[in-house]
Amino acid sequence: MPGLDRRSFLVTGLAAGAVAAIPAAASAAPTPAPTPEAAGELASRGLRSDPFTLGVASGDPDHTGFVIWTRLAPQPLAEDGLGGMPQRAFAVQWQVYADERCRRVVRAGVAEASPEWGHSVHVEVDHLEPGREYWYRFRVGPYVSPAGRALTAPHPLSFGGPLTMAFVSCAQYEHGYFTSYRRLAEDHPDLVLHLGDYQYEYTKNTYVAAGGNVRDHEGPETTTLANYRQRHAQYKTDPDLQAAHAGAPWLVVFDDHEVDNNWADEMPEHPEEQPTFLERRAAAFRAYYENMPLRRNSVPRGVDMRLYRRVRWGAMANFHMLDTRQFRDDQGCGDGYKDCPEAVDPARSIMGFEQEAWLLDGFRRSRARWDVIGQQVFFAQRDNNAGPAKITSQDAWDGYVASRRRVTQGWIDAGVRNPVVLTGDVHAHWASDLKLDYDDPTGPTVGSELVTTSISTTGDGADSDPAAHPFLKINPHLKFYNNQRGYVLTKIDRDALTADFKVVPVVSAPGSEVRTRATFVIEDRVPGVQQTYLRPLDPSIAARREITAEDMVEETVRQETERP
Repeated sequence: MPGLDRRSFLVTGLAAGAVAAIPAAASAAPTPAPTPEAAGELASRGLRSDPFTLGVASGDPDHTGFVIWTRLAPQPLAEDGLGGMPQRAFAVQWQVYADERCRRVVRAGVAEASPEWGHSVHVEVDHLEPGREYWYRFRVGPYVSPAGRALTAPHPLSFGGPLTMAFVSCAQYEHGYFTSYRRLAEDHPDLVLHLGDYQYEYTKNTYVAAGGNVRDHEGPETTTLANYRQRHAQYKTDPDLQAAHAGAPWLVVFDDHEVDNNWADEMPEHPEEQPTFLERRAAAFRAYYENMPLRRNSVPRGVDMRLYRRVRWGAMANFHMLDTRQFRDDQGCGDGYKDCPEAVDPARSIMGFEQEAWLLDGFRRSRARWDVIGQQVFFAQRDNNAGPAKITSQDAWDGYVASRRRVTQGWIDAGVRNPVVLTGDVHAHWASDLKLDYDDPTGPTVGSELVTTSISTTGDGADSDPAAHPFLKINPHLKFYNNQRGYVLTKIDRDALTADFKVVPVVSAPGSEVRTRATFVIEDRVPGVQQTYLRPLDPSIAARREITAEDMVEETVRQETERP
């Protein structure tokens, strides 16, 4: 890959109230944008079919604007990862509208889509009004993209209205249809958090769900820039995912499968692959940026990418988006569920000491009603052994106990009003109280954790009695479990955060309806989760498989450790 150690990017496509961030390989000097007339002429050469096959997206909103994104790819599954685009730059016109029918233009400009960055477009739109809806779309020559909906955050001194926020994780294309993305879009959230495993790296039939895979990945296991571009494009062609992106702005962070299963900093899953791993990581980071609605301060610099960041939603909430992969110490004791002495080593961190300091400083400075920590892996302790030995996942915060304690003590010392941790990764719904000392179950509750199940990973799953999981008996701070697919839909207001755990019965076939399996409330200044609704167990689903306590432990450990 040329330019892996490049440290600069080119800003082009200037327009009133907006900047299109288009990284370039050779120069850091701005160049003038083409006029709309010239843009149409440029776009008419070399494109013979619709280039907007990957849809549109918006992200990282603030009170003045947001990022809008698209990527040109008339042949999205092309093996070279270039999407069927000619090897030259294209001028892309964009417009932002004040109305859903796209008649009242409030911002417009032209951005460059270059082959060096996969013909992606990232426009940072600003000078908009706080706390309201906008719509946007793109045009190249005669081709017009679908329209997307975006929102600006309330003014920093205003709460605005209630915030409807959904969070999701783990969408394995082969394991099932992305029905939950479609149902999420139908809920019309104001904001969506994606907490990792947006795509998976495996070649087809390497990672097989129970009951078999229902779709196939294109191409080999992703290791090169072309591979990652092709895989992202395949996921983006899914109409349900496109609907979710078009419906609301997203805040995204990666976990492991955007690069390699269970990677940690410069260490791949398989140590023998380490000599080429940084090249692979750089390719994955570059493709991730190209395919996500991220601001220019997340442009990767070779093998590094600044993804942790803070997004403010008026006076209501601060979103602290973490990166628990790029800077972590390697997992202890060979990974997996183990009683591991390295887990308590205070010299180890799951997110690096620089990021820890950044997070603790954010706690001290925050005046928000809610401080929401969007991150990847299970935060609360989950011991799966009722005896004296502590058997925990070394890939989660349990493998970095001192790091977890520093973060928890940090929000306590800062007087954070309502700390809430949001989590993905584990392919099941969970809700839990957070403790400073998990060995003292009578000690005070100091925060709350909500965990979303997967969109599709591991296939259909099954309903079960939430209280029957042995983990809840061994760990009394754990309050809820469900092993179906879905997402979490929250409503954040001044007085409470309400979380609906949404599930779909099956993902092995498209079109399932969604239902709320349980609802939990976190009250203002009352740390911990309180259940307010629990749907009765569905006999028709439960009857598919007799699930014992031992089954649930084995299934939990298998889902989280026995990936190829």
